[in-house]
Amino acid sequence: MTRAGPIELLSPAKDLECGIEAIRHGADAVYIGSPKFGARSAVGNKVDDIRKLCDFAHIFNAKVYIAFNTILFDNELQEAEDLIHQLFNVGADSLIIQDMGITQLNLPPIPLHVSTQADNCTTEKIVFWQQMGFRQAVLARELSLDEIETIARQTSIRLEAFVHGALCVSYSGRCYISAAMCGRSANRGECAQFCRLPYTMIDANGKTIVANKHLLSLNDLNLTDELEAMMQAGISSFKIEGRLKNVTYVKNLTAYYRMKLDEVFAKNPLFYRSSSGTSSYTFTPHPEKSFNRGFTSYFLYGRQPDITSFDTPKSIGEQVGTVKELKGNSFIITGRQQVNNGDGLIFINVRGDLEGFRVNRVEGNQIFPLKIPAGLRPKTVIYRNYDKSFEDMLSKPSSERKLPVKMELSESDLGFVLSITDENGVHAVITKSYLKEKAMRNQTDHIRSQLAKLGNTPFRADEIVINLREPRFIPLSILGTMRREAVDKLIQTRRNNVLRELVMKNNYANSSIEYPSKHLDYTTNIANQNARSFYRLHGVETMEDAFEINPQHKAPLMFTKHCLRYSMGWCPGHHTRKSPFQEPFFLIHKQIKLQLKFDCEKCMMQITELDVMGKN
Repeated sequence: MTRAGPIELLSPAKDLECGIEAIRHGADAVYIGSPKFGARSAVGNKVDDIRKLCDFAHIFNAKVYIAFNTILFDNELQEAEDLIHQLFNVGADSLIIQDMGITQLNLPPIPLHVSTQADNCTTEKIVFWQQMGFRQAVLARELSLDEIETIARQTSIRLEAFVHGALCVSYSGRCYISAAMCGRSANRGECAQFCRLPYTMIDANGKTIVANKHLLSLNDLNLTDELEAMMQAGISSFKIEGRLKNVTYVKNLTAYYRMKLDEVFAKNPLFYRSSSGTSSYTFTPHPEKSFNRGFTSYFLYGRQPDITSFDTPKSIGEQVGTVKELKGNSFIITGRQQVNNGDGLIFINVRGDLEGFRVNRVEGNQIFPLKIPAGLRPKTVIYRNYDKSFEDMLSKPSSERKLPVKMELSESDLGFVLSITDENGVHAVITKSYLKEKAMRNQTDHIRSQLAKLGNTPFRADEIVINLREPRFIPLSILGTMRREAVDKLIQTRRNNVLRELVMKNNYANSSIEYPSKHLDYTTNIANQNARSFYRLHGVETMEDAFEINPQHKAPLMFTKHCLRYSMGWCPGHHTRKSPFQEPFFLIHKQIKLQLKFDCEKCMMQITELDVMGKN
């Protein structure tokens, strides 16, 4: 299913700085948290910062999407409505939501995108969102390429997919372990990441299957090599995860995927970028140099054996070599990667634990740590999770994004006229009254050089035309003033002409459109009367309150396509080897005990809460 048309690179923004740098480094859109109600509560942003980001992004026809994707309580609905109007008024291009109660508010004509938190796994659900009037759907990360293509074939809504970054082990929106264990709800933006803890897996008889491993921790997603296949399947927005990541992560990954997407566009003209301008870089992007737990393609091509990060939930970075020998307070490393002073190196010791150290000095292939790690041995594989020189490079200005323009200087009866036209055909014209003097010699090169000085503006002069009736003497001050005024006018014109998508009519209240299910349990996350009204209006007959409203005792806390029976090599659908252990299996971390249940028909594992050990 090929959907020819514009393709969007969507980058994360923790704050205003990250958002601006994402645009500079090639993003077609950014997603950023509002002051409240975003699924990363730690990274809310002031409305005025969002206005500044919109002003910058819109120069390049880039978009700003607001992550507004927590579930809301009744006493928050009015505040949410007021905030949405503020966000729309400062230029926000859309809201990403999971709570359908928002659709019942008095909304401005802002487009709504349906968050992956809404469990967007089926064609039927995506069809429903489209019928409602949602403009973009963020697909579940667990979908395969074939499933994406099936959805695209039966819908016309824009489809967004994650292509890089951290993976939630549970289907998004269906994880309650944090809420159950410590009262911090993932659906309220407060996930405590219990999935990254070490667990011991035991069987029904108490026998240890595997001890003290991060059994629910996944590798990070990296679909670099699948971009064109995903476009062909129907994806039009490629999303980088990371609203908690720092600015160097955003710079590196945005530049990397910008270059990869542009390579696809160069050979396949059916696809093209959705914003304007081109970025140039002072560095060569490398995804492995930014935070990562090792990479996986996850379930894009079905179940794969390489999705887990059992040894550590921390960043392992890039492999740089292997220990050849220990020499006193140093060691010799073999490998093709250059290690430098100040680098952070790590390795997995013989106990399976992660050890890290900082490089103090390097002499050829001899590494001198500040202190030699106790667990270091010959043949140990060494990784670098902090590349000091690379981070130093990215801590400085590392990209410029420019719009190519044509500038033309001509003359009128009273003086001179400067026009400037950009790649989108937007133009500005400045006229200046000035007594014209004939030049003693040709000033063309001098004038062209002065007009080309666009400096820190968003523009780059690709063509300068001097169209004077005869050689003229024009003072530098006049040329400089006209250039600055033309640039300011063009910037303002571009902002004023930004094509904001407005939704003047929707089907949120169209009762003839039925939701795919008649009965909804707590995993639909219904936490307010507006949401109940929405689902009731669309044919739902019974519904349970959200877990955050009515905690379900011993209910499944996590629904995941990651399967520990498969990881151990005992999957009846993929392996011939049978488990030597007695089910059911359990996960234990300190006083927490969880039970694993395997739904082979749905190819899914459930994790169910048991009482704290000793209270069963």
